[in-house]
Amino acid sequence: MTANVPDTTNLEALSLGAVDSAVAGLDLGLDVSTSPESGVTIQTEKLEGQQRRILAFTDIPFTAEQVWQVLTDYDNLSSFIPNLSLSQRLNHPKGGIRLEQIGSQCFLNIKFCARVVLDMVEAFPKELRFSMVEGDFRQFEGRWTLDPVVDAPGEIVRLGYDLVIRPPRAMPVALIERHIRHDLTRNLKAISDRTAVVFGS
Repeated sequence: MTANVPDTTNLEALSLGAVDSAVAGLDLGLDVSTSPESGVTIQTEKLEGQQRRILAFTDIPFTAEQVWQVLTDYDNLSSFIPNLSLSQRLNHPKGGIRLEQIGSQCFLNIKFCARVVLDMVEAFPKELRFSMVEGDFRQFEGRWTLDPVVDAPGEIVRLGYDLVIRPPRAMPVALIERHIRHDLTRNLKAISDRTAVVFGS
């Protein structure tokens, strides 16, 4: 889940260069894993206290503009994103883009429905920033990035997801981190599959 007007200092630090360095496998203190089945790579960085930075990316054989259309189909995201039970636009007091999203999770056999209200900032077709204005997390902010893969055979875009999160105090951070990593693998694969359905494989 993703995307409210809070302090965006952390967002400014999330440069494409940092993502590219992580992709290259440099020693940045990141926990990196790749799912061969989905083609999704996920990295986790421990920040201060319970704060975590989670990055995920995958290559999709379509244009940035096509993937962008799927990514910004806000009211229909819950129809194809796993564990997202609700995604809807809300009225924004300043005329921007505000979403309410609810994700259904099971932690230790207890169903946990996390709700976030997100403000989105679009920079078509390169970047989609999001930050939480209210919700069940203490911090939830980051961005989606779409970067054409240079010298690729055909159109390929690298879809990236860069999240800084601080979970509720009552939730063990390791548990939240593990479930987010699992969900991101499925979510990015779902976006890739949806793009293929909408624009043809």
